[in-house]
Amino acid sequence: MEITTIGIDLAKDVFELHGVDGKGRIVLQRRLTRKRLLECLAKLPACLVGMEACGSAHYWAREISQLGHEVRLMSPQFTRAYVKGNKNDVNDAAAICEAVSRPSMRFVPVKNQPQQDIAALHRVRAQLIKNRTALTNQIRGLLGEYGITVVQGIDRLRRALPVILEDEANGLSGMFRETLAEMAERLQWLDERCQRYERRIELVFRQDERAKRLGQIEGVGPLIATALVAAVGNAREFKSGRELAAWLGLVPRQHSSGGRSVLLGISKRGDRYLRALIIHGARAALRVAERKRDPRSIWISRIKLRRGPNVAAVALANKNVRVMWALLVRGDNYRTLAAA
Repeated sequence: MEITTIGIDLAKDVFELHGVDGKGRIVLQRRLTRKRLLECLAKLPACLVGMEACGSAHYWAREISQLGHEVRLMSPQFTRAYVKGNKNDVNDAAAICEAVSRPSMRFVPVKNQPQQDIAALHRVRAQLIKNRTALTNQIRGLLGEYGITVVQGIDRLRRALPVILEDEANGLSGMFRETLAEMAERLQWLDERCQRYERRIELVFRQDERAKRLGQIEGVGPLIATALVAAVGNAREFKSGRELAAWLGLVPRQHSSGGRSVLLGISKRGDRYLRALIIHGARAALRVAERKRDPRSIWISRIKLRRGPNVAAVALANKNVRVMWALLVRGDNYRTLAAA
């Protein structure tokens, strides 16, 4: 069999393979278990392998690449248009096989293991923060049922909890005091866990030369620098800084027709977590830009005056992404005048 292209529909235990030759004729249709996938691919000649960028896709891409195959990952939304007939594993594999051979297809860079290690730190930290936010909201809601309100802010809630627990005149029962004390201990445990992961991310930041160069930009700290390095890896996969900004959803959406161009708000595509970090970092830089007189600060201050703080924050985030792409591609250090 002269197989040139294979499409694999990934799953947890059962994988569907669809292979074609140079003329597009079907020469392989097979369903394999997880244990037999690599064994089967090792017996085939080197060819192009396409998969959707979903759970475990980067692991399988690394493993299959070691067998000599060229592996390309695609976003599931781009392969959906090639599905013929009803949706099932066989048709999905055929659609992936056809989509990966399209010259205009956009591919997802394969992440190596260090990138996934850093991304795991960020994902666990984000989940801890989400759980902490849910816990603080629950504490406020339960206290409100007893007529006790706390000023907004997690720091104020931390300071108020010991006072509420020690106040015997607030009318709380012994049972609820015990429950509230347990929730306060859980909040403290989540705070300690978040700080532990932030210290680990800080250590990665200090050890990674690329992240340290990105951290020189105003509005970019250890969290943003390490998250971008983990998500992007080789920045040369993107042709320009604008392409990277578009990949992160920081460029306007289009709704154009009949030669009339209509630009809407930002597309918000790509990694929501990374985009939120970059915009929050831009907001922090925006607060101190008014006190500076360098060209970059003057530029962003004028946008803030003309369009408001939210638009200015997104504009600065877009600019920071373009600068970070340039630093990663060229290997330079950040220079304020060059970036202004």
